[in-house]
Amino acid sequence: MKRSILFDTETTGLDPATGDRVIEIAALELIGDLPTGNNFHVLIDPERDIPEEATRVHGFTLADLEGKPKFAEVASAFLAFIGDDELIAHNARFDFGFVNAELKRAGHKPLDMARMVDTLDMARERFPGMPNSLDALCRRFGVDLSARTTHNALLDCKLLADVYVELMGGRQHGLGLVAEGGQAPSVVYQGPSQRRVVRVVPTPAELAAHTAFVDKLSDPVWKA
Repeated sequence: MKRSILFDTETTGLDPATGDRVIEIAALELIGDLPTGNNFHVLIDPERDIPEEATRVHGFTLADLEGKPKFAEVASAFLAFIGDDELIAHNARFDFGFVNAELKRAGHKPLDMARMVDTLDMARERFPGMPNSLDALCRRFGVDLSARTTHNALLDCKLLADVYVELMGGRQHGLGLVAEGGQAPSVVYQGPSQRRVVRVVPTPAELAAHTAFVDKLSDPVWKA
């Protein structure tokens, strides 16, 4: 069954090219698009100051990260956890950009962008012209946001996992479709150029049952 990793970062700012650094990484394992409970989470000493505007977003100050490991010290554990699997994030280019800058600084190969699945792109395709932030999607899908007072990588991953399930068709999209000992089908986001339309055709028995039901109604609008 397909394994994928959903991950998020918190940072000192918006641009690794100007010296901003990662201060938190969280990652959740998904099997068949559903969380397994297996996760990776670490706070990181950014080796620089944290601007007040960044603290207002995620709540972390430099004092909170005192004594935490540097990215180079956790890079191998992070890479081992994510393996070679698909990597899912909201506004994924931001997270990939920061992680790849940190990996390069630590002497590791960057993540292959071909592994990237961006739930922001998915949401924009499904809800064009609508707000598609993580908060907006949680409200749209009825995901509880009460614990999200500031951005927190591990909490954001857990929220995004629920949103991702909904974007992929809901928690039952793969149930009942696999024989015992077989492999459950996984739903793969294919983009607009590869979208398929699935047409459902009722069976003769279903049509007969529907006709019998309609015949019991008084002046049904479905009958000419």
